Amino acid sequence: MAQDLSEKELLKMEVEQLKKEVKNPRAPISKTGKEIKDYVEAEAGNDPLLKGIPEDKNPFKEKGGCVIS
Repeated sequence: MAQDLSEKELLKMEVEQLKKEVKNPRAPISKTGKEIKDYVEAEAGNDPLLKGIPEDKNPFKEKGGCVIS
């Protein structure tokens, strides 16, 4: 799609995107980094990647084998 647009149209799209992005609220990483770290540590007990999934609740558990003869 972008290949079909002229350079002027591409620049106009970029300006519109930048206008949207400038309205986003920003916060310093010194504050947000601590908040993310605290959240991750608080939710670590519920994270299946860290604690695993019980075999009876695992939707990806092999249900049976396949034999080709």
